[in-house]
Amino acid sequence: MSPKTLTPIVGTLLLLLSAWSPPMQAQPATTTALASDQPAAVRPGDNLILDGIPAIPGTIAERANRYTESRGAQVFAWHPQRRELLIGTRFADTVQLHEVTQPGGARTQLTFFPDRVSGAHYHPHAGDYVVFSKDIGGGEWYQLFRYDCATGDTELLTDGHSRNLGAVWSNHGDRLAYASTRRNRADLDFYVMDPSAKASDHLVATNSGGGWAVADWSPDDHTLLAMEEVSVNESYLWLVNADDGQKRALTPKGAEKVAYTPVGFSADGQSIYVLSDRDNDFKRLARIELATGRPEYLTREPWDVERAVLSPDRHLLAYLVNENGISRLHLLDLKTARSLPLPATPAGVITGLVWHENNRELAFSLDSARSPLDAWSVDVMAGKLERWTRSETGGLKPETFVEPELIKWPSFDGREISAWLYRPNAKKFAGPRPVIVTIHGGPEGQARPIFLARNNYYLNELGIALIYPNIRGSTGYGKTYVALDNGFQREDSYRDIETLLQWVKQQPALDGGHIMVTGGSYGGHMTLATATRYNDLISCSVEIVGMSSLVTFLEHTEPYRRDLRRVEYGDERDPKMREFLERIAPINHVKELKKPIMIVAGANDPRVPKSEADQMAAALRGQGTPYWYLAAKDEGHGFAKKKNADFQFYTTILFAQKYLLPSVNPL
Repeated sequence: MSPKTLTPIVGTLLLLLSAWSPPMQAQPATTTALASDQPAAVRPGDNLILDGIPAIPGTIAERANRYTESRGAQVFAWHPQRRELLIGTRFADTVQLHEVTQPGGARTQLTFFPDRVSGAHYHPHAGDYVVFSKDIGGGEWYQLFRYDCATGDTELLTDGHSRNLGAVWSNHGDRLAYASTRRNRADLDFYVMDPSAKASDHLVATNSGGGWAVADWSPDDHTLLAMEEVSVNESYLWLVNADDGQKRALTPKGAEKVAYTPVGFSADGQSIYVLSDRDNDFKRLARIELATGRPEYLTREPWDVERAVLSPDRHLLAYLVNENGISRLHLLDLKTARSLPLPATPAGVITGLVWHENNRELAFSLDSARSPLDAWSVDVMAGKLERWTRSETGGLKPETFVEPELIKWPSFDGREISAWLYRPNAKKFAGPRPVIVTIHGGPEGQARPIFLARNNYYLNELGIALIYPNIRGSTGYGKTYVALDNGFQREDSYRDIETLLQWVKQQPALDGGHIMVTGGSYGGHMTLATATRYNDLISCSVEIVGMSSLVTFLEHTEPYRRDLRRVEYGDERDPKMREFLERIAPINHVKELKKPIMIVAGANDPRVPKSEADQMAAALRGQGTPYWYLAAKDEGHGFAKKKNADFQFYTTILFAQKYLLPSVNPL
């Protein structure tokens, strides 16, 4: 999408299950000594609900504390008149807006909210104010705010109730367009406003569905380029008149389902640049003439082009290629159609490409197994690469963190599946190592070799090997692969995990008798499916904000996302599909779940509602399976506040020591 886009940057999708009756009341965030010679026990705050969780020994927090003190820096925007960056980073409990005035400079905090700021952009050309996005309590009902750079005052721009996404500045910088569910909480309509005059906000076009987004303004600021997403494999492009809301379809429906990601208009406004998997298994960069609709493909990499941004003058285009999880940055001169050389960036995953208005400097964030997310920039004319931030790692030496290796194994049907394997230091930890398998969310997501933060504790201190699989349904491996788990094929993804567990048991360096499975969001659903289907192959599981039944999930997830999820999971209103989804639902196989399980949930989760956790907990309560339950009243789809994430981390360590590493004394 356009570099002028303001899109909420949400963290990793870790979905947690909720409380049931009658939960143990959480205690204030105070401490109680376990014994005179031991650190005080870790106690939760009043915002947390616990059931079945024993006291957390203070020794766990004391030993693991350093692993909670890493942070990152997400690039949001360049100042339009100065060489300064606006970033999102955390000093206290949540990510807030910060300003960095030079590479290596101090981070000056601008906002101080109890909830995280998810995206921001300066007022183009002037830089006198910032428009930023923020929700409350993890509910993802994002609101737009105006921050005055001179006074520090903040003003709410949207209605305070709806979900507002993807604000995009006009070329003149006098208006921004965005999508909002204001009309009915379900459909994303298009609105336009001048943020300096809140009363100018007005509806431009109504839409049907929750997959609509604004991508760019035409050079004359009369037309919007928009996307209608039906699924990860199917989307459509539209032109929308910014004055009267009239829409024109650019990519009509055909026999082939095609995914388009709009990039922006050409300098003359006669064509658009897009990412598309049309006539190909991977997304390519293409130019489409508006008059004819014919695409011209500009890249030929055998991997997805996952992100592209136009320079403000629309003469340069930077793009990222996802090469088996590693980001490769490229630059294209659109006047000559030639690739331009760039200095090599460190191997890792790049996000947040943002051009400066000088049309030569490109900022981005990059992280890797040995480096947290940090802000970088490259001067594309001088070929100069600079690192703007060096995020802390709690005093731990980044060079000592484990680099992953790519492993592959054949699944039940002979299809090759891959994963990232992190092995503990063999000199420190002898013998076969226990394993934690972490399944990513989505399911249209991808496990990539990024900074593990807290999870380095399991490697470095407990000697546990970590495996992050990319089972069928994952992105990054082509549109055929991503569709292999849709609808009635759902069980095939479960079987991919079964074959991974069998593969682990065959590895002499891994302890196949001690395996824990975990995951968030869809990874939480996969965790429950694994725990109920393959109970004998694992030792325990930690399920985070996952779906215990795809039927009840689809019935209760927020209306704006329901149809998008039905394309992936199947329509529960269809009798045959409903029967299938009921048959495979983990909640209907809970009696097979005999191994200990920990369940985590956010009470404000709009994606996977709290009820998914409640029904699983209620079913477990009466059958004797050991279970721990943790929920936060002030969180949504995963714990974003540090104090909550820390308590979850310490609890998970104790759970792993008790059920995955029974020989370890948690005290």
